[in-house]
Amino acid sequence: MNAFDVSRRAWRVSPDEYVAGRSADFQRTDPVSQYVGMRDGCRLAVDVYLPGSAPNVAAAGPFPTIALFTPYYRRFKLRPGSSAEGNPNTGKFRDFFVPRGYAVVVIDVRGTGASFGTRDSFRSPMEREDSREITDWIVDQPWSNGIVGSSGVSYLGAAADFLASTGHPAVKAIAPLFSVWDTYADNYFPGGIQLTKLTQLYDDLMIAMDHDRRDILKQFSYFNNPDLEGPQPVDDDLDGVLLQAAIKEHLGNFRQTEFMPEFKFREEGLAYDSGFSSASFSPYSVFAGIKPDVAILSVSGWRDGAGYMNGAISRFLTLKDNPSHLLLGPWDHGARIDVSPWRTTVEADFPLLGEILRFFDTYLLGHDTGLREEAPVHYFSMHDERWRASAAWPPIDTGFTFFLGSKNELHDMVGPAGADAYKVDFSLGTGAGTRYERIAGIDSRTYYQDWQGRTGRMLSYTSQPLAHGAELAGHGLADLWVSSSELDAALFVYLSEIEADGTERYVTEGLLRALHRKEAPAPESYVTTWPFRSFARPDAAPLTPGKIERIRIPFLPVAWRFAAGSRIRVSLAGADADHCGQVPHGRPPLLTIAFGGDHASTVELPLVVLEAGR
Repeated sequence: MNAFDVSRRAWRVSPDEYVAGRSADFQRTDPVSQYVGMRDGCRLAVDVYLPGSAPNVAAAGPFPTIALFTPYYRRFKLRPGSSAEGNPNTGKFRDFFVPRGYAVVVIDVRGTGASFGTRDSFRSPMEREDSREITDWIVDQPWSNGIVGSSGVSYLGAAADFLASTGHPAVKAIAPLFSVWDTYADNYFPGGIQLTKLTQLYDDLMIAMDHDRRDILKQFSYFNNPDLEGPQPVDDDLDGVLLQAAIKEHLGNFRQTEFMPEFKFREEGLAYDSGFSSASFSPYSVFAGIKPDVAILSVSGWRDGAGYMNGAISRFLTLKDNPSHLLLGPWDHGARIDVSPWRTTVEADFPLLGEILRFFDTYLLGHDTGLREEAPVHYFSMHDERWRASAAWPPIDTGFTFFLGSKNELHDMVGPAGADAYKVDFSLGTGAGTRYERIAGIDSRTYYQDWQGRTGRMLSYTSQPLAHGAELAGHGLADLWVSSSELDAALFVYLSEIEADGTERYVTEGLLRALHRKEAPAPESYVTTWPFRSFARPDAAPLTPGKIERIRIPFLPVAWRFAAGSRIRVSLAGADADHCGQVPHGRPPLLTIAFGGDHASTVELPLVVLEAGR
């Protein structure tokens, strides 16, 4: 087992202790907003916030800069007299870092907000080159000390990756938060299965923001405030004429509902542009451009969509030669909510900005914060409700194997050969309180509270009660022998804890389209500790109906303590109608799961058995 903190303290200096001892000596000045021209003449809207010695009086400086590249408006125009937050997307970074001696620059990426241009892609490669030029502009400003970092949640986090990949010498540290490494596998096609509802909802959000359609925008709780009156014009655009011209250009932006289905196979070029594929808008494809001295803080949460945590982990494993840190908490997308069933507050109360501050203080300001002496990995164990530290990922390299067997049971040894049949029900879903809603811009507040009884409609196998508590940390693996009556199938595998009183709790899940069952060595650009698939057309193959095949499905990572007396359940389904399309269309497969004998289906879990009484 790797170094695994079993004390009550995971940090030498905790994030809240660091913030308490860190002075905030400056005031935040009002933003200066202007256009910055790009290589092709496109003008990007930029807001600059500087530390001040008094209200609206800039301090002497110069300062390191944190750049935030957003498609969600650098700032809203507010109704006159309103006290609303004009920057719901990045305002917390502005308010936290500027008083502590950082310049914060917020940029509307091309084709969004008040910026000109047209978006030709989700996370367009054009934006990567824009970020290089914006950084050139930043270091030329009198308030800049020539050192730049970048951060942000989701799209902004991937933009930080892209900025670092330019190799710009001013970029010294990035903190990608809740962001993908591979847009295909981490975001829109987890396990090769398209998240159709996400695609539609994100398209609605793009239209609402890029076209300034406030009638559509109000359906998203983040922006449902009548005082928000569209994107803020830059300072010189007093009559808003330039803003209206920019929005008119946005009408030519790509549509997500038409764009994303073009990428059914990973890294396959478009029919009209063979050089443009899912890799073109995924940070892993340009990782080689990240200099080894660039420090990286990767952050995600256990309910962060269907792969963002994989992205954070793979970024950490891939960039092993960089100063690299990994933080995984009990969070949804953006750490808005504490997702643990045993939470004491609904909103996440971890001082995440404090941990990011310590990181930037170390690598942008050059302060001796003690961060380099901390363990590189910190993660939160749910139900145990405490943070742990590890020298590496995965934190647990030992495990336990459960064998599927007769009477829908999990055993600790292989049993006689047998099989169970399961007819896929395309109406089966996982509800509206899942890991998938927040990534679609839905303000979820509770997670899997209606899980009780859902596995009764699935093919389930349940263990005997655990004699001792056990802690899981990492990627479990369902190693199954499966046959299907159809040429393809979507395989969803769920892990649950059945407590002694019968309470059923969702722990995690894995999903895989059988068409993509072929495994491949993980490339150097996407290092994994779980089975890797290329999701490429040459590796895709239909099933042979009735033929039993071995298919390994990794669970999404989690840290979870199973209580003594609880039982572990693994459940198999062939649909999630609430989030994914049918596979195959209109042909619900009859699945057969073999177990025992030569076809011993198993579930392997990275578990540490706890001492009695825990």
